[in-house]
Amino acid sequence: MPGPAAEPEAEAAEDRILTIPNVITLVRLACLPLFLYLLFGRDNRAAAAALLAVLGATDWVDGYIARRYHQVSTVGKVLDPVADRLLFFVAAAGILVDGSVPIWFAIAVLVRELAVAAGTIVLAMMGARRIDVTWYGKAGTFGLMCAFPWFLAGSSTLRIAPLFEVLAWLAGIPALILSYVAAIQYISLGRRALAEGRADRARRGATA
Repeated sequence: MPGPAAEPEAEAAEDRILTIPNVITLVRLACLPLFLYLLFGRDNRAAAAALLAVLGATDWVDGYIARRYHQVSTVGKVLDPVADRLLFFVAAAGILVDGSVPIWFAIAVLVRELAVAAGTIVLAMMGARRIDVTWYGKAGTFGLMCAFPWFLAGSSTLRIAPLFEVLAWLAGIPALILSYVAAIQYISLGRRALAEGRADRARRGATA
């Protein structure tokens, strides 16, 4: 069992900012303008789809590195979900404008992401504790990160474009359903997080 000295070390580790996962997340954010340039500036859907697929894959990579090499940080816990939301917004909106994804599908994703983002901000302002992502949320995110680049590749000039379109639907529909199931779960989780956050503040106030 770790002794008292282990607790400050763990807290110091979580306070780190410059970690490999955080650098990967920042690089992912920096590549979003490049994605838009490839899609609209170069009119190269295949290259934009490939870049988007790589950016989506890095979400798993930085999470694995953080857990495997004990580089989980407080900044990363905030930065990574923000990067995910921005990736979804930029990808879904860009591909929607490009016309490579059905309008109803992209709007359904954007509405869900906006609702979750707004709810997270409101809960944080009200003093709720941080809510961990559920399995449904992770699975939905993974499926959508596959579906969007495949929709884009399905509208490209690649010879196997029809195959990518089929794959996009196979991944996209289940992922969209899972993401909405997760959003419904977050309602009850949010209430619990708010109650626990207020209880923690009350206890700290009582002992102050």
